[in-house]
Amino acid sequence: MEVVFDHEGVFVHGSSDDDSTEQDILVSGSLRIVDKDAEMLVDFRPLEDSVDPSNMLCAGKDSSSVVEWVHSSGERSSQLLETQQSYETEWDMINAVSFRKRACTNGDNGTLNSHERSRWAFSFSISELRSIRMKEEGWSVIVFTLRESSSSPPPLHFHQGGSTEFMDCLRRFALLSESPEDSSCLMVSTPSKALSQSFENLLDDNNFGLVHKFKKDPYVTTLGGFSKVTNYIFDAFKGTEEQHQRPPEEVADLLGEVIPGLEINQQEEPGFEVITRIDLGARPQVSRAGPVSVEDWTKHQDQEGRMMDVPRLKQAVFKGGLCHAVRKEAWKFLLGYFPWESTLEERKALQRNKTDEYFRMKLQWKSVSAEQERRNSRLRDYRSLIEKDVNRTDRTNRFYEGIDNPGLVLLHDILMTYCMFDFDLGYVQGMSDLLSPILYVMENEVDAFWCFVSFMDQMHQNFEEQMQGMKTQLIQLSTLLRLLDLSFWNYLESQDSGYLYFCFRWLLIRFKRELSFQDVLRLWEVMWTGLPCQNFHLLVCCAILDTEKHKIMEENYGFNEILKHINELSMKLDIEEILQKAEGICLQIKSVKELPHSISVILGFDSDAGISDWSAPGQTSACVRRADACCSNGHLERETSSHSNSYTVAFIS
Repeated sequence: MEVVFDHEGVFVHGSSDDDSTEQDILVSGSLRIVDKDAEMLVDFRPLEDSVDPSNMLCAGKDSSSVVEWVHSSGERSSQLLETQQSYETEWDMINAVSFRKRACTNGDNGTLNSHERSRWAFSFSISELRSIRMKEEGWSVIVFTLRESSSSPPPLHFHQGGSTEFMDCLRRFALLSESPEDSSCLMVSTPSKALSQSFENLLDDNNFGLVHKFKKDPYVTTLGGFSKVTNYIFDAFKGTEEQHQRPPEEVADLLGEVIPGLEINQQEEPGFEVITRIDLGARPQVSRAGPVSVEDWTKHQDQEGRMMDVPRLKQAVFKGGLCHAVRKEAWKFLLGYFPWESTLEERKALQRNKTDEYFRMKLQWKSVSAEQERRNSRLRDYRSLIEKDVNRTDRTNRFYEGIDNPGLVLLHDILMTYCMFDFDLGYVQGMSDLLSPILYVMENEVDAFWCFVSFMDQMHQNFEEQMQGMKTQLIQLSTLLRLLDLSFWNYLESQDSGYLYFCFRWLLIRFKRELSFQDVLRLWEVMWTGLPCQNFHLLVCCAILDTEKHKIMEENYGFNEILKHINELSMKLDIEEILQKAEGICLQIKSVKELPHSISVILGFDSDAGISDWSAPGQTSACVRRADACCSNGHLERETSSHSNSYTVAFIS
């Protein structure tokens, strides 16, 4: 059993068993949220009256609690030094003292015997909760209503605070939504136990370190699990007997529930505008070039350090990437940390200002005392998630391998500081995957932080609780796939794979787990050029699927086999071949004279300007675009011709 929330000083207002007096009493207890056998429980236990005097420093008559200071042992103190110390000694805030609160009786009148106290204890599963009502009576009161129970637990009175922290923790394991009839009432919904258990099993797999456990934060960490759903998922959905295994379409429906509002497999409806038959034509053959060298990069700088002929430079980066010696400087421009038109002196001044700003934010969390952190559940949770993820991020890379690696300390410190920069988002599993390559290239804490901030500006919607970025991209990808190969898209839909969940991890962390570390560096710098179109990463997805579609269809893969096959592509992909094909797909689509408007919106084409040279100056844009309206309403008629690149397209007008 694991305790994820624990707060003392919560009271139940009850009455004594003595019917003659009916005396009102206060029962002080400890409220906990615990994980017991993968089930989240709310547990209230009255505290014992006795207090061990040997553990008390002092206790006044009116004290309801006693703070006990326990000096850490030498071993514990050493551990704290190892985990908290970084190379900037002047910023270290080492606290080798821990404390805890103990219950203290308030006199004989308030005492109860063990039997009377035990009757006020209760425990229930969060999945049993129907609603929660919040009241204020000079202090916060929480009233629970269970789904299938004639009696509900007694109201809990938070005389000593803690109700906000309790509700914040509860939101990690249940979705709370305000009742339309009563604003003080929150309706509770939780994912199905089978679905929760299935993702927990999947995410515990050693080969998949994107998130550590579904149960820690299911409404966020589920994001990382879709593309890892392999044949294990059916085992998780089996009943008591193997022959009662749920059919694939039911599993697909359950997965669909996790991202509400994602409607890809819509049926044709009246009101479409039928567009003339589209012939995509032959796909152009394109070639790649060598990486931009230090000499090439230097040629694009004037005497004051300004970058010249930026469009041509971006085109060269897109066609061949960068040699590693250039990356440390070039990535700062590609990510927007350095303005292209800035001089060398201006960039030095910018770095000085950004260094001061970074360390001011770093000091904010470094200077938080243990007492403060104990009262800040969000910061405490962020720190816990970061520490666990950092210890698993790219540990086979020499930059992060081994014990007491300074690279891990920097990874941890940057992610903690980002929580101060964007406290609303904080830290979500998967963000360490995005930071790791940047820190590897920059080899500098401050530069890596600000480059990471720029990258997160593009990726932010991927990690938001509403999952808007992921919804948008899956819908956009489905729309592109239907245009490129309707027969393959129809096949996926017939196998309950039309939601394209197997691409989820690709999109969430930009192929970080699918490619070798060096290939990730190449792919990211190519995508950051903003060429040859907007949302080029979606065409990268299409290129991979185009390569794999024949095997999937010829082998007649079903729902389970498709997920398994796509997952097993990890570390087997040829990045240069993929980039070549993705660029060819872009040129093929761009050559269409009457391109559907939704496609133009997704890829950023100007439908009125006709075909333009992709190497023309383009703005580096965020990878997530809100084209939901155009894309989610797009449909293709199921009338394919013998030529896979020619068919009738229909879009809702």
